[in-house]
Amino acid sequence: MADPVGDLLNLMDLERLEVDLFRGQSPDNETNQRVFGGQVIAQSLVAAYRTVDTENRTCHSLHAYFIRPGDPSIPIIYEVDRSRDGGSFTTRRVIAVQHGRQIFNLAASFHKKEEGWHHQHNMPDVPSPEALGDRIAWRQQFAARLPERHRGHFLRPRPIEIREIEPLDPLKPEKAKDSHAHWFRVARPIDEAPWLHHCLMAYASDMALLGTGNRPHGISWMTGELMSASLDHAMWFHAPIKFDEWHLYVMDSPYAGGGRSFNRGSVFTRQGELVASMAQEGLMRPVRKS
Repeated sequence: MADPVGDLLNLMDLERLEVDLFRGQSPDNETNQRVFGGQVIAQSLVAAYRTVDTENRTCHSLHAYFIRPGDPSIPIIYEVDRSRDGGSFTTRRVIAVQHGRQIFNLAASFHKKEEGWHHQHNMPDVPSPEALGDRIAWRQQFAARLPERHRGHFLRPRPIEIREIEPLDPLKPEKAKDSHAHWFRVARPIDEAPWLHHCLMAYASDMALLGTGNRPHGISWMTGELMSASLDHAMWFHAPIKFDEWHLYVMDSPYAGGGRSFNRGSVFTRQGELVASMAQEGLMRPVRKS
């Protein structure tokens, strides 16, 4: 039987080629013309974690740039630079390479556990995930409007379960407010090291953030009028994460202009604890017909 979560965990299991050199694979999916951005973020973070004392230090922030589209037909080589091992912080830089050229780079910082002052913004009051429909079931109402060759990919089982609070028609979206949210989690329970839950959330954090800036304009990459791509990605981990439990992903886009949109995200546990924050700039370019 299909096991999308098992397939995702296999993607995170990088092959070590040398002390600080790793090889990652992409899913065997003929419909993908480029590597999903969340995959290369997560695999780069896995590579960095493989060079860190994970018992005593966890990632607290990462900053990354997408340089070239990834080729899903060949492996990705991840080279880790051990920039610094300090008394409290560890810094790593990861370069992802294909066809002899950089496609992506990431800088990550790791911090030993410390006590200090604490405050956070409150989680918004939204419907529970149990009160919302499954995303795949919701997508089925639009599948008949897609070309037949795309329907299987559109409806395939996913390793990340998502329940959207104010979903838009992906083929003909109406103009809407830029702020939106969904519940998400790994689609089944997993027994994995705590640091890998950081990597899995990094993977999922790229799934809806890019489209946040599209909402006020009633556009989608599926309408054929928009050229979009992630340009960079930043993430801050505030607390330990158990990502096979429901988390609320709250997003907004305070600015778009010049062919780019700026998007932000906050992730809360069901109990209202803020565990991660994200920011991303994306290409939002009108398609110009020749």
